[in-house]
Amino acid sequence: MAAILPSRRTVLRTCLAAAVPALHGEAAKPVVALARDPQLRAGLATPDSARLLALLDRAVQAVYNSDSALAAWKQVARPDEVVGLKVNCLAGRGSASTSPKVVEAVCERLQQAGVPAGHIVIWDRLTADLERAGFHPSTAAGRIRVMGNDELGYENELAVFGSAGSLLARNLTRLCDCVVNLSVLKDHGIVGVTMALKSFFGAIHNPNKYHSDAGNPYVADVFMLPPIRQKVRLHLCEAITPQYEGGPSFMPQWSWPFNAVLASRDPVALDATGWQILERQRAQRGMPPLKAARREPVYIATAADPAHRIGVSDPAGILVREV
Repeated sequence: MAAILPSRRTVLRTCLAAAVPALHGEAAKPVVALARDPQLRAGLATPDSARLLALLDRAVQAVYNSDSALAAWKQVARPDEVVGLKVNCLAGRGSASTSPKVVEAVCERLQQAGVPAGHIVIWDRLTADLERAGFHPSTAAGRIRVMGNDELGYENELAVFGSAGSLLARNLTRLCDCVVNLSVLKDHGIVGVTMALKSFFGAIHNPNKYHSDAGNPYVADVFMLPPIRQKVRLHLCEAITPQYEGGPSFMPQWSWPFNAVLASRDPVALDATGWQILERQRAQRGMPPLKAARREPVYIATAADPAHRIGVSDPAGILVREV
């Protein structure tokens, strides 16, 4: 059965309702869904497919406050939109990169929600990075495409905000109507942590220029570049085997089985929540907090300041739903 699209009037009412903050209470807080399943792998090397789909469903339903998984996924994108799945594959094969199995599950749900396979694009900075992480590059029409920014290149004019001036990937600017950001919960040896916000260093031509001062304010400024700020609909952070030290490279000795997915429409709230998960694990392992290690991710608070207003960084202002 074809998906029934809401009327233009209904969409407008929904957008207006979302734009007006609640006056008080939990309804005013951004939601970060924390979906966990201790049996996700059940002794297997990779997650059980059925359990993974259920985990993602619970997370997306919590974000969109929906009783139906299908209805929640339909809020992510319309069938006539090209959906970009921005993955993080810099670390190559291993749990420090977005898992192909997680991406396959997201693709399955998007297609069930009415998005054609030909309208789904899995992308990251380099095609070689995607291959090393276990993806199979393809640009065939009518099928799910998998491609690095080196396929279409970058825009010719700089996009500028604050301290950031970068050429944006055409995968983002010209190919995708909207984006689902698929990051990984992990430590970063320079900027402290790397999750939803920093994922978009993979959408610019010069990320190497933005790591001084623990990435502050650069990570927040890059996310403010209009195509990034405007097109990202949902953030899904893979926390199946997070890494609390030694990142962004894959270091299994500093990883642990958490068997979870974080989801939010607010990347700042997601990063603030994920950061605290990593800090708790560091404390349990007798490691100093990131501030003492001189790489506190201050850019998360910067992303919430009056100059950015990307989201909420104060844990007291975030509603974490454990599902």
